[in-house]
Amino acid sequence: MSEPTLTSAPQPSLVRAMGLGMAVALVVGNVIGSGIFAKPGRIAAEAGDFGLIITAWVTGGVLALMGALSIAELAAMLPHAGGLYVYLREAYGRGVAFLFGWADVLFQRPASTGALGVMCVTNLAAAIGWQASPNELVLAAGAVIVGLATVNILGVAWGGRMQAVTTVLKVGFIVMIIVLPGSMWLFGMYQPQWSNFGQGIADPGQKTLLTQFTAALLAVSWAYNGWDGITPLAEEIKEPQRNVPRALFLGIGVLALLYISANLAYHLVVPMSEMVIKDHQKLVATLTLTELLGPIGRTLMSIGVMLSTLGAMNGNLLYGPRVSFAMGRDKVFFSQLGVVHSTFRTPAFAITVQAVMALLLVGTSFWLTANVASFKDKALFDLLTDYVVFSASLFYVSSVVAVFVLRKKHPEWPRPYRTWGYPWLPAAYVVFYAWFLGMVFVGNWRESVIGIGLIVLGIPVYWIWNRRQVG
Repeated sequence: MSEPTLTSAPQPSLVRAMGLGMAVALVVGNVIGSGIFAKPGRIAAEAGDFGLIITAWVTGGVLALMGALSIAELAAMLPHAGGLYVYLREAYGRGVAFLFGWADVLFQRPASTGALGVMCVTNLAAAIGWQASPNELVLAAGAVIVGLATVNILGVAWGGRMQAVTTVLKVGFIVMIIVLPGSMWLFGMYQPQWSNFGQGIADPGQKTLLTQFTAALLAVSWAYNGWDGITPLAEEIKEPQRNVPRALFLGIGVLALLYISANLAYHLVVPMSEMVIKDHQKLVATLTLTELLGPIGRTLMSIGVMLSTLGAMNGNLLYGPRVSFAMGRDKVFFSQLGVVHSTFRTPAFAITVQAVMALLLVGTSFWLTANVASFKDKALFDLLTDYVVFSASLFYVSSVVAVFVLRKKHPEWPRPYRTWGYPWLPAAYVVFYAWFLGMVFVGNWRESVIGIGLIVLGIPVYWIWNRRQVG
């Protein structure tokens, strides 16, 4: 019986040290970063209707769960470092897997890291009363990225501890937002604005209902982005055939519950007419706590968002190098990417590459928003996150299709978990996402073309690299 392909290049063994509880925490901690704090205002502006907003958040959770139900089969069958890279390699060959790794290592993960860095320092400035210019915010974001990269290079233990602590803190902040309005109401300290649930925007930019929903779902997708982040760590999880699928299901369930409940709390406190003001769109969570607790609420929330985004950045630098590690181990790109530092026992070169790319993307996106007319209406944070969501979604869909491909290509491989609802559930996911990506392309064609272009740039790189290896 043939077995899933494993690379033969000698590398230090990874240790299966994480149980189910830590795996669930990693799913939740990897996903919660800035989206639930930074996107609700933009979603309100795009959707213009509370019912449509909640529908978008529910749909985002259902889509993530559908993707997880499908990809869990691959994760249980191929519990190796690299996650989606490994699944795409086995289904379509090294070329397609290389394009995913190329995009993830040099673009998607760095863009996510950069966006989180911008949000982190924006909230730091708000917490300490620093009236920072855009240039100063970009430089500060760069400094945070360099600092976290350095710490992750020097030792994985600190990065792991920080991830655990920040996950507890960020979940605690969201729970506080959820329960505070009701608790204060019960004690007669606050009167909820129930009428906010029926509020809408009279003119959300002359958009149709479908385009409003698509724009809102694009922003929601950023908040759920990264739900697959546990899969690159499968080689370090105990009983991965059981625990990776369970972690995905439980983690996404927790996320959906937190996100939907938090949005109910936001709208219970902050009128939509205030959320959609451009300067308020990324500060809805802060406005909520300020209304409930006064000035201390603003400072408290800014600190909470800062810590949350800091933890998510650290997660990117913790999880992301596993993909480049797999690429280096496969010899499809620089072999240094697959090398573990002899002293620090970390993938130092891979971390450095990710940090450098994050700095370049933050700088490039800042220049575009400052100098190119078609990008001037975009916030730097939104520009970076829209790139990530569109390009990442292409590979999510390809990975779900890989379930069909590998069922046909390798029916003999053991499958400890088989996709629930196969073939209808993964097929529905693919059809919906194909429609969604088409709508996103029409509505955000510049960002989509740039995202596709950066992926396509990997084709000649792979061709040249292969010729070099063969030669």
